[in-house]
Amino acid sequence: MAGEQVSPAGVVEALRARGQTLAVAESLTGGLLAATIVDVPGASKVFRGGFVVYATDLKHKLAGVDASLLALRGPVDAAVAAQLAEGARARCEATWGLATTGVAGPDSQDGTAVGTVFVALSGPASAVEQLSLTGDRAAIRNSAVTAALALLAHHLA
Repeated sequence: MAGEQVSPAGVVEALRARGQTLAVAESLTGGLLAATIVDVPGASKVFRGGFVVYATDLKHKLAGVDASLLALRGPVDAAVAAQLAEGARARCEATWGLATTGVAGPDSQDGTAVGTVFVALSGPASAVEQLSLTGDRAAIRNSAVTAALALLAHHLA
């Protein structure tokens, strides 16, 4: 699914057709995922809201990620991504939760390489993908948004 091109409008329409809703929890994408979704006319029918939890402590305080997991593994981790997605879904009372966490650069973070990204989905189906993305900050962030939307689109298909 990584690298798969997906239309944000197609994702919004698929959610609308199913009567389902979406919430997001974003770290490295810093609101870009939510902005991409709400750029689509009619997104208000399916998009509930979300969290930009850039700081590690906010991943716990706002999205409900287990504090001991964050302390043990750090913020860039598959289990953290899964809990971010579930936290967004549950706290925003949405059908689906979609999350991003990773390192956009320019420097590594706590030994985690630039381009290491996790996208996660929670809802009627759950999934986590680990990505190794390349490019500058903007490219990595944009690729993470594309991968997150592709993950959701795959499970809506």
